Amino acid sequence: MDDINIAGMIDHTNLKAFATSADIDKLCEEAASNHFASVCVNSVWVKKAAEILKGTGVEVCTVVGFPLGACNHSTKAFEAASAVKDGATEVDMVIDIGAVKDGRWGDVEQDVSGVVSAVRKVSGEMGRKGLVKVILENCYLDKAEIEEACRVCVKAGADFVKTSTGFGTGGAKVEDVRLMRGTVGDKAGVKAAGGIRDRETALAMIEAGADRIGCSAGIAIVNG
Repeated sequence: MDDINIAGMIDHTNLKAFATSADIDKLCEEAASNHFASVCVNSVWVKKAAEILKGTGVEVCTVVGFPLGACNHSTKAFEAASAVKDGATEVDMVIDIGAVKDGRWGDVEQDVSGVVSAVRKVSGEMGRKGLVKVILENCYLDKAEIEEACRVCVKAGADFVKTSTGFGTGGAKVEDVRLMRGTVGDKAGVKAAGGIRDRETALAMIEAGADRIGCSAGIAIVNG
């Protein structure tokens, strides 16, 4: 697996509350020079990132309902649409974790499908395809909840399921990635994120079935 193009699978991430304009400049420059899949930034930085990365082939990813997933469902859809208008081509939304824990699967599906519809509509109007990744925040879920959440996300039209925000009590685990891949099959991608800081860990996630790696340590991973 050492010959795999890890760089092309990395969402180079800075979601810190105290990220500065200079930090985003650096993030984008690193992503472009290393041919990463995307940069992942808070929505306040989407316009800037889109301007810097125009023509580089690096996508602009942002987060919605982040990091708790506990905002009103219509708010998530509005936030997603606004980010796409600003230049985001990928949206990582946090699932309604409370609804998952309650087993309110209809609410979960409605939440995800609302964001998917908003992203598809605005992206289509702009002549491009927008991707939606759903963050499950697995540290709060049991195996059965992870499996059902994956199935509901696929049903709702999500392009990816994702392990973690990186702000919860735990990050990506190989066993969770393997479980998610086994559940979604080829119907969706799997993104591993949270605590991935070196090449060995990234490769383990990819071997378990991850298509994308979300991390702030992209440079260390590609040079490791």
